[in-house]
Amino acid sequence: MPETKQFVAITPIAAEEVKKLIEAENKPGIGLRLGVKGGGCSGLSYDLGFTEKDKGDTIVESNGFQVFMDAKSLIYLKGMELDFQGGLQGKGFVFVNPNAKSTCGCGESFSLT
Repeated sequence: MPETKQFVAITPIAAEEVKKLIEAENKPGIGLRLGVKGGGCSGLSYDLGFTEKDKGDTIVESNGFQVFMDAKSLIYLKGMELDFQGGLQGKGFVFVNPNAKSTCGCGESFSLT
């Protein structure tokens, strides 16, 4: 099984938040789904949620939980870092993608051109 860092890096603070949220869901077999879908201000947007594995997913273990990524999203996610910013001005989960040529102001969508 490939290591997460070959695809995405998850900062320790983001990993702790993911663990808390998975525990709160209280559903066996769920993990963190990272994906990319069409839409958003810049053309592509990140898809983040807690789901079960889908057929064809790449599954990696990270920080005590599973991360699911579909094959189409892998090319956009490779090298990305998932962080978490809390506090009064925090944005929640933050995507740092070195492949993005431009991002929207909120940081939730991006473009490769």
